[in-house]
Amino acid sequence: MSLRPLATLDASALSGIAAVFTDIDDTLTCEGRLPAAAYEALERLDAAGLAVVPITGRPAGWCDMIARFWPVAGVVGENGAFYFSYRREERRMVQRFFATDEERRRNRARLSELREIILREVPGTGIASDQLYREADLAIDVCEDVPPLPKEAVDRVLDLFTSAGAIAKLSSIHVNGWFGDYDKLAMSRIFARDILGLDLDDDRERIVFVGDSPNDGPMFDFFPLSFGVANVLDFKDAVPHLPSFVARGRGGEGFVEVADLVLAARDGAQGTRAPGVHGHG
Repeated sequence: MSLRPLATLDASALSGIAAVFTDIDDTLTCEGRLPAAAYEALERLDAAGLAVVPITGRPAGWCDMIARFWPVAGVVGENGAFYFSYRREERRMVQRFFATDEERRRNRARLSELREIILREVPGTGIASDQLYREADLAIDVCEDVPPLPKEAVDRVLDLFTSAGAIAKLSSIHVNGWFGDYDKLAMSRIFARDILGLDLDDDRERIVFVGDSPNDGPMFDFFPLSFGVANVLDFKDAVPHLPSFVARGRGGEGFVEVADLVLAARDGAQGTRAPGVHGHG
């Protein structure tokens, strides 16, 4: 699939959008910070009646806060380990995990052993500073709070995960590994059905996805309206599936470009508005 500039997209393809799914790190953020313009874009999308759903590798502790305080319908976290959706009118957090409590307990024990192997075998690696707040995966820091690891070291971390029978995905900042047959797309499918009342297969053309790195590959491949912020080009040889379109701006600046395009198409759809989907009460 070739990457096409946003300007080549026929705006009519966006007129019926019901939801915007987006990665967080280096998709909404710039240089590790969430710019006001990107957060404002989330608010504008939400106010227009679109369901906004971060799909992230970040931990459960962060996702609880995001689901509660951000203008979102919910959040899929730890690369698909769970979703959280806060029903504001009921003051109730809806949580669904892919694995049972017992399965997560056993998997954490296995990941604890693997953690020591990786730290021993790959010099320069560190455990992600947000590991304390994780429920289901092990996050190895490859550049967030440690000096950037060379490609050979990153590949070695990926190999150690997969050799142990785990799934491993590279994001823009971490290598995440877990035991379980799920990814961002698998839990997005469950979230869409449970919270948004959408069938991902039937409604994939009503959903936009925005991302930036290899762990977004399944989402890029599945959604026809998939967008990469400009820094996805940094991973063009590592992303198994590239997005259909690419923004000019990196990180949050690129996300704002996509949001502006979606909102302009929605407002210009012959004076009508496509039905929105709100799953956050």
